[in-house]
Amino acid sequence: MTMNTQVATLRIAREVREAEDALAEALIRQSNLFTLMLTTRRDAEVGPFTGQDILLRLAGSQQSLLAAGNDLARVHGKLRDLAVERGDSNIDMCPPESGSVIEHPASLALAA
Repeated sequence: MTMNTQVATLRIAREVREAEDALAEALIRQSNLFTLMLTTRRDAEVGPFTGQDILLRLAGSQQSLLAAGNDLARVHGKLRDLAVERGDSNIDMCPPESGSVIEHPASLALAA
């Protein structure tokens, strides 16, 4: 059984929002983990660079999630453009058309 275009559009919109929410939640959880790891290192009175390699990997993982969010924003934007092109009336206008997506996230360097 096939679904009609309106139902498919609504399902895609819901899935995009859920994917965006999941990425945001993953970033929040990783940020909490990062904070906990740094606080634990400080409170345990171990060397100031203990676990530094682990923190760098976690920071890299966060950067990857940010890049994934950037790509997902582009997907969302292209889906929005397609909906406008098709004349679909049930579309939201997020993400904003400009100012929210960085063109080359890989060019950003983590502060060392």
